[in-house]
Amino acid sequence: LQLLKRSSRYFPVMQRILKEEGVPQDFLYLAVIESGLAPVVSPAGAAGFWQLMPGTAKDLGLTVNDEIDERYHVEKSTRAAAAYLKAGKARFGSWALAAASYNMGMNGLQRQMDRQAETQYYDLLLNEETKRYVFRILALKCIMKQPRAYGFDLAPEDYDAPWEDRLVAVDSAVASWGEWAHAYGWSYNELKRHNPWLREASLSDLQGDTLWIAVPQTAVPAWHPAEAKPSTSSAR
Repeated sequence: LQLLKRSSRYFPVMQRILKEEGVPQDFLYLAVIESGLAPVVSPAGAAGFWQLMPGTAKDLGLTVNDEIDERYHVEKSTRAAAAYLKAGKARFGSWALAAASYNMGMNGLQRQMDRQAETQYYDLLLNEETKRYVFRILALKCIMKQPRAYGFDLAPEDYDAPWEDRLVAVDSAVASWGEWAHAYGWSYNELKRHNPWLREASLSDLQGDTLWIAVPQTAVPAWHPAEAKPSTSSAR
């Protein structure tokens, strides 16, 4: 039920990015089995909606440090996951093998393919998790596309509504994100819910970089000359 409720908030932006990147929509359900559509961290250190490891995320162009971790940024992490999946498809020749490589790593999958002289996911003898991986994606797709057929009867109002945010620019240090959020009528808790990729309660000097922070659609603080731009996504 929680997965279904969250899907209406996060799927629209993920669907758009997967389409732009040429990745099948079925990979929405990879994010579901990886994170439950929540900004979580695994015991191994994989984090965010797509459960990327720190090194992999950095290789894919995401910022990962103590203050900013874009693995928790819905749009940017989806773009990074799409890049990884496309690389897997290019290397192994099928989306099923691309999914398997997402779970066990490209080098690990290549070793098993070479060892077994196989070229198809369904012919490989793999570890228990990877063996079930594609089937779990397909099972979640079946359930989430027709929930009533599987006993999940939600009314439209039960689903999480997309957030109506706008983005404001931050290009210098922030001494307290809590105080910064108060100027927009939010608490620190609300700021973090909409911007989970902000990992600390303050921000060091950006040295010329700019961050775009989700804030309430209508609030404009008198003291902060932030430049606003329309949000490209209703979810952060």
